[in-house]
Amino acid sequence: MTKFLGRYSEHLYALLRIVAGWCFFLHGTAKLFGWPGDRPPVEDLLSRAGIAGIIELVGGLLILLGLFASIAAFIASGEMAVAYWTAHVGGAQDFLFPLVNGGEPAVLFCFLFLYIAAKGAGTWSVAAALNKPALQ
Repeated sequence: MTKFLGRYSEHLYALLRIVAGWCFFLHGTAKLFGWPGDRPPVEDLLSRAGIAGIIELVGGLLILLGLFASIAAFIASGEMAVAYWTAHVGGAQDFLFPLVNGGEPAVLFCFLFLYIAAKGAGTWSVAAALNKPALQ
């Protein structure tokens, strides 16, 4: 399988970055605008949920586009770490079980974005199209 898929690794990474950015962007739109879904938008942009929504909206878009993706992904990874420890972990041993405490998306986003922060935007990105590694 490595021989077959290995030659597409850069393109598969780009798809991973784009889809993760899109999903994160949608978390931001849901928090800030109530779309998609039917939950009411946050009322105070300076609240914890408001700041998270801004990071998710802007960070998700930057990751999706591959523009300042490393910086955006590093900040997004930190936000997800904070979200996990503040919103999901309730007890001393609760952190070991993200399936039980509802923190699976936060943990997966955290480590996915940490990887993107380390790897950069890659192919199919604005940074690559402009041939500007500094924008990755």
